[in-house]
Amino acid sequence: MKTLGVGIVLMVALFFCLPYHLYMKQLWKKNPEKSWEKARRFVSGFFRFELKLSGCKVNVIGKENIPQDGPVLFVGNHRSYFDILIYHEAIGKPLGFLAKKEMEKIPLLSTWMKNLYCLFLDRDNMREGLKTILQAIDYVKNGISICIFPEGTRNNGEELSMLPFRDGALKIAEKTGCAIIPISMNNTADIFEAHFPRVKKVHVVIEYGKPIYPKELDKETRKHLGIYCHDLIQDTIKKNASLI
Repeated sequence: MKTLGVGIVLMVALFFCLPYHLYMKQLWKKNPEKSWEKARRFVSGFFRFELKLSGCKVNVIGKENIPQDGPVLFVGNHRSYFDILIYHEAIGKPLGFLAKKEMEKIPLLSTWMKNLYCLFLDRDNMREGLKTILQAIDYVKNGISICIFPEGTRNNGEELSMLPFRDGALKIAEKTGCAIIPISMNNTADIFEAHFPRVKKVHVVIEYGKPIYPKELDKETRKHLGIYCHDLIQDTIKKNASLI
């Protein structure tokens, strides 16, 4: 019953908010900042409602580690479709996501994502992928934080496992000088994916690590920045397993 409720809310939000989206499209042409803020409030309200409907309880750790004086690059593990909802609600900053190219083909959803500074990365086309990274760098330079999942896809392995990180998108921090905030999430797959098609009331832990400034790292660590971030997140996931 809960699964049906979450699904119905999602369909209603996608199909019946079309007039509002058309209004937002016109507003964007006149005032992009105001348009973004309205879109953020709309989506945040929807995300909060979806999380409440799912019964998910989120324990947030380390939010004080997020710098308040500028944009950052959030780097996290990825195990569930619900990760996006939880990240977006917990961060509370102007935020875009780097999503896989396939998401751009989903009607209405992709349009809302674009309204919220989300970008679509084609990992099979190096030239197009580079254009997307450069666009993300431009967003950060203009005050928009970006969230990436360097595993490249949802990890369907065991709860405490992680896929290897792809380093490419970490160039966003290296080229802009912004901080990297590692994000570790526990138990999100148990909301939905672990027992599809049911949605389950679960306890989720999300922890924001201390800021990482690539320029402050030694040369060898900078050379393997993906591994460095991966291992920090992996260690935190294992540490927080006892909190579930």
